[in-house]
Amino acid sequence: MAAMSFDEEYDVVVAGAGSAGCIVATRLTEDPAVTLCLIEAGKRDRNPWIHVPLGFGKVVPNPSLNWGYQTEPEPGLNGRRITWPRGKVLGGSGSINGLVFLRGAPSDFDEWEKLGAKGWGYKDVLPYFKKSEHNESGANEWRAQGGPMHLSEIKNPSLPARAFVEAATRLQIPRNHDFNGEKIEGAGFVQLNVRNGRRVSTAVGYLKPNLSRPNLNLKTETHVRRIILDGKRAVGLEVEQGGQLKRIGARREVILSGGSINSPVLLLASGIGPAAELKAMGVMPQHDLAGVGKDLQDHLMSRIVFRTKIKGTLNEIMQSPLAQVKMGLEYLLTRGGQLSVGATEATMFVKSRPTEPVPDLQFQAINFSTEGAFKVGLHSYPGFMFNFCVCRPHSRGEIRLADPEGRKVPHIHANYMTHPEDWRMMVDGWRIARQIRETDPFKSLIEEQMMPGPDGETEEGFKEYVRNNASTVYHPCGTARMGTDDRAVTDPAGLKVRGLEGLRVVDASVMPMVPSSNIHPATIMVAEKASDAIKASLRG
Repeated sequence: MAAMSFDEEYDVVVAGAGSAGCIVATRLTEDPAVTLCLIEAGKRDRNPWIHVPLGFGKVVPNPSLNWGYQTEPEPGLNGRRITWPRGKVLGGSGSINGLVFLRGAPSDFDEWEKLGAKGWGYKDVLPYFKKSEHNESGANEWRAQGGPMHLSEIKNPSLPARAFVEAATRLQIPRNHDFNGEKIEGAGFVQLNVRNGRRVSTAVGYLKPNLSRPNLNLKTETHVRRIILDGKRAVGLEVEQGGQLKRIGARREVILSGGSINSPVLLLASGIGPAAELKAMGVMPQHDLAGVGKDLQDHLMSRIVFRTKIKGTLNEIMQSPLAQVKMGLEYLLTRGGQLSVGATEATMFVKSRPTEPVPDLQFQAINFSTEGAFKVGLHSYPGFMFNFCVCRPHSRGEIRLADPEGRKVPHIHANYMTHPEDWRMMVDGWRIARQIRETDPFKSLIEEQMMPGPDGETEEGFKEYVRNNASTVYHPCGTARMGTDDRAVTDPAGLKVRGLEGLRVVDASVMPMVPSSNIHPATIMVAEKASDAIKASLRG
């Protein structure tokens, strides 16, 4: 084996300092004998709006903090392209998301195991959920304190959020006081990864308190361009920093934590993926792996928007400079108020039909209203909304290279609503949404339903409304799925890329099935569990 030259060399090199990468780097460098380089394409998380919970509305449209991806024209959505924000900053998408912290249903992870992810059942992953968190409401069989991620309750839920939960209760939907506890079924208020009114990303909770470790080197504004292979072993990364190409060597492990888009793109651009597709793109195949970029999943949401006469919606506040000053002062003085709240205040998990074993629909109540595109902004009228999505969609998409080097925005085919069962569940959600709308005290807050209009009162009209208006909930996963079948990309034992040595993927792309709710907590769990496996391997 010929010796390779590198500009720098470490035991471990991690590509991506997002939600997973910050954890992997922190946990592995707990051993002072392990040297590690963490590489991030984005900047440090110094933009002040990152750390204000409601600031997600400011940072998502910022092209310096967001990769700004888009899907290809979606056949199930009348050919529309759907915008996919992904964090391009220290902390990744966990630095720009809506801060709602929901693990998913316990049965989600048992299903992972049934799909081939041995050792990832709920009993196996629960200790890692608990290890990661500091739940300000206390510890019990399902919850814990002392971890890096601080989780807090919303101090003063808005009137629409409270009315939403009360209306659900009147419809005999059980009240749930902890969606991260024993079960997710029911209606209630969400937790946020917020401490003293400020966002706790994994960059804040894990990485930054440990950046002084001499064995940890963080490189920001550095783009990973290629995995360097020596035969069937990954030995480093080629990166671009300040217009210069460098080679960073990895004596033991190369770990990809770029997320569900960037990790498969890097694999494909390095010649790891479906050989025929790579050849067609002009990439020399290095390792034929059919599943790279496949099995893409995401949540698609439909929103119901209302005009209201009540005071205090964010729509009104953003129309009034005086109200904005008052909101800002409340936040500065108390770390409370609207600025301390994320994307959602209340949520509800219900079964589309009584025969379903676990809830398959999620609803979210929100104290503002919008078209769904951050650049459009909020409606000018006083308004609020709730949205809903299918928890575990059946539709599957894929990610493909747009150029051989992986420098161009990749082709993202989400294939939303291309499976008939997704339509069945979405329509059942629409029926439940109309029940909520017609139930007090929620009903009493409504002056007029703005979206959908009268055409959306029929099933076919609602379907057309979804095709023309539905948007992502920002939960892409599955593109480097773990398992043991021929299409699996990573193995369940340690998330190694199958058939290669020294290369792992640790991020949401390894998930066999999207969790029922958000993916941020599950991504944190994946990184914690994988870190234990990698630490054991390094010791061995």
